[in-house]
Amino acid sequence: MQKMSSDDGIYHHHHSDKEALGTDKVPHIGPLSGSLNKRAGRKGSRFNLPGSSSSKGDDYVEITLDVGDDSVAVHSLKAANGDDLQDDPELTLLAKGLEKKSSVGSSMVRNASAKIKQVGQELKRLTSLSKKPPRFDRTKSAVAHALKGLKFISKTDGEHGWVAVEKLFDEISASNNGVLPRSRFGECIGMESKEFAGQLFDALARKRNLQFDSIDKAHLKEFWDQISNQSFDARLQTFFDMVDKDADGRITEEEVKEIISLSASANKLSNIQKQAEEYAALIMEELDPDNLGFIMIHNLEMLLLQGPDESVRGESRNLSQMPSQKLKPTYDYNPVRRFYRDTIYFLLDNWQRVWVMALWTGAMCGLFSYKYIEYRQREDVFEVMGHCVCFAKGAAETLKLNMALILLPVCRNTITWLRNKTKLGAVVPFDDNLNFHKVIAVGISIGVGIHGISHLACDFPRLLHATPDEYEPIEKYFGEQAKSYWHFVKHIEGVTGIIMVALMAFAFTLATPMFRRGRMKLPKPLNKLTGFNAFWYSHHIFVIVYTLLLVHGIKLFLTKKWYKKTTWMYLAIPVFLYICERLTRLLRSSIEAVTIQKVAVYPGNVLALHMSRPRGFRYKSGQYIFVNCDVVSPFEWHPFSITSAPGDDYVSVHIRTLGDWTGQLRTVFSKVCKQPTNGKSGLLRADCLQENNNPEFPRVLIDGPYGAPAQDYKKYEVVLLVGLGIGATPMISIVKDIVHNIRSMAEDEYEELSSALENGATINNKTSSPSPPNPKRRENFKTKRAYFYWVTREQGSFDWFKGIMNEVAEMDHDHVIELHNYCTSVYEEGDARSALITMLQSLNHAKNGVDVVSGTRVKSHFAKPNWRSVYKHIAVNHNNAPVGVFYCGAPALTKVLRQLASDFSHKTSTKFDFHKENF
Repeated sequence: MQKMSSDDGIYHHHHSDKEALGTDKVPHIGPLSGSLNKRAGRKGSRFNLPGSSSSKGDDYVEITLDVGDDSVAVHSLKAANGDDLQDDPELTLLAKGLEKKSSVGSSMVRNASAKIKQVGQELKRLTSLSKKPPRFDRTKSAVAHALKGLKFISKTDGEHGWVAVEKLFDEISASNNGVLPRSRFGECIGMESKEFAGQLFDALARKRNLQFDSIDKAHLKEFWDQISNQSFDARLQTFFDMVDKDADGRITEEEVKEIISLSASANKLSNIQKQAEEYAALIMEELDPDNLGFIMIHNLEMLLLQGPDESVRGESRNLSQMPSQKLKPTYDYNPVRRFYRDTIYFLLDNWQRVWVMALWTGAMCGLFSYKYIEYRQREDVFEVMGHCVCFAKGAAETLKLNMALILLPVCRNTITWLRNKTKLGAVVPFDDNLNFHKVIAVGISIGVGIHGISHLACDFPRLLHATPDEYEPIEKYFGEQAKSYWHFVKHIEGVTGIIMVALMAFAFTLATPMFRRGRMKLPKPLNKLTGFNAFWYSHHIFVIVYTLLLVHGIKLFLTKKWYKKTTWMYLAIPVFLYICERLTRLLRSSIEAVTIQKVAVYPGNVLALHMSRPRGFRYKSGQYIFVNCDVVSPFEWHPFSITSAPGDDYVSVHIRTLGDWTGQLRTVFSKVCKQPTNGKSGLLRADCLQENNNPEFPRVLIDGPYGAPAQDYKKYEVVLLVGLGIGATPMISIVKDIVHNIRSMAEDEYEELSSALENGATINNKTSSPSPPNPKRRENFKTKRAYFYWVTREQGSFDWFKGIMNEVAEMDHDHVIELHNYCTSVYEEGDARSALITMLQSLNHAKNGVDVVSGTRVKSHFAKPNWRSVYKHIAVNHNNAPVGVFYCGAPALTKVLRQLASDFSHKTSTKFDFHKENF
């Protein structure tokens, strides 16, 4: 018998005393080796179980193997004292693992010896599970340092967090006999998911052999200490305890399925929850290649150590090349220098807005001063009404200009023409047309206030109380001196003025975000005053307001000559232009109505309409159209970004149900859509691709296209496209257009090269080289790199543009476009509730090329993007390049993205130009 040593214990290897099959008993000393000409024999090995306190024979396990020409089979399992161990589940499972056919004939015996060694190592590992594992800290290694951030359940805060937990325990246990029930465990530790909290409670209680559904403060403190333990082993063990519900030291496929379903539920990923069985099989296939039917803790550790693929994220290792302190805001304690620096930065970033606002403000001040001085010099009027009439007339003059100017920003066809056909876009901020519209509205409100108060509270009372001598010079303007205040109010000027003020106040109020976006909750029937419909119809009251304004401007007390009644002069051109705009919409949409080709209703209440492209309908990516459906409302037109690309033979829009009109539109089109047949998706769709058996779609009219900030993306070599939720719509069109342009330029280049070769352009190297492909296209399209970030709360949102995402991923062979999908319902990386989703995502993407969250070839990220890191990544990789930042979505992110664009523009060589979509 040969004795061999090992690190953790000893094992003995020998031939058994039994006869070899078909041979005489031949003793053998030494390791198993030699020629395979030998017949099959029976080999025995005895193993000493590590951790035993004695070295007696009953501490050994004897395993007898039948070694054949092409197999190794376990004959028996016995303790050294003769006890049969065939019923031991651990050793039986080991035996089955050894009974596998050998595919290498010449090394069968060596394989058998290796198998015996494997048994010894496995026995030592199994017995070590019953011992308390040694504590060791892996956080010093690079991988363990990343895993140290793994947060189980939530971001716990150790002793500081315990103070709040203890306080909640005292409040809850006061009504529960001093104990905390399982049902309120999540509430006590600050966890939203009751289901996940219950699973955690069960795991922690099972670890401590607690058999009841409530715990006292001492047990809660133990639970909290384990949850808040930052070491790798504690967190890994907690997660393993949650998975291993039957406490057998293994994770079965059923348990893997359950934890996938639980993680998907906590992250609001319904699609993954439905396919939990399929994904559990994928994990078992990866981590259980021997088909043992379970995963041990080291398998789970290997799973957790698989980090996300950095290349998929598109992030660059070059980020570390830029010192982060250079990008942090530096505080200057000198107030003068700080003010000067901030002013310079502001002017550099907003010089277009500044000069327009300065011009407008100067015009207001000039008109006010002009009228003020004019009436100050009219001694007959000034003698009675004093400075009040000067203020009233000065404000009135600004009102004339503002009531004219406020129409220009909403003349969308005119603005689109100026943006596309002229160079004014370089100096005029057309992107801010609606913002300027709102600024003018504020100016009108101030002017109305000054004008009305000056007349009602000052001029009229002074006229009533003037002496006959004082009143006599102005009697020619007002007639016989009035005896009552109401004499002025009931006059045409008074009536028209009061009605205009009332109507404008009503319209301005309903145009505020609180009312227009439906945030104001009013009881019935006043709730009809909120929402887009109320805003839309109330704004059309201005037809009455402008009519009254013309009357008000003609029936003036103090002005009798027609050419000095200038109200109509201010309004003539803007009103005419606006009327032409509305007539253009009416005529353009009615001449050729579009045909609905396809309708789809996606999860998340999004309606997609694919319409025929009218003759002569040319548009740019990023532009938008107005849509009208007379079944819903014959008068309402609503703007929506175009999601198709200019190269497509159709026009498409994606409409999110956010208000009354969009809700009714979705309902109308849902009635003609087919219900899903497979039960796996909430997608409703109807196609109209053939002449026969077409569904009867409601009649839809479109008006446009209209210019938008995103249409200028081609001017930039690098673009950053950011869409929040349905705000991704203009960006989707841009992404498709970029791919189409790149493909078209490649085709042009190929055709030019082929043509040049056919014409002998390279003969004897004397002829000039082929001309560059389509110079006009290259001049208009400068984009060489695009970064698209789509952030959405719901997994179902990715269905909206799934086909487009896959198309871009397939067509973009040169990796010009970097796609990033973020699902904010999934907990951030490092949280146990998303850890398994992350690893499942990596496995499925590596095997099938499909992301488990988005269902596309584009791998998704979790939680919200770190926008500073996004800008930093672009700044590092594109030095000295102008970058166009285009954003469409909720206003909350606008300030963040604009400020980051300003910071990185001033502190790096990369210039970021921020553009926000406005409708």
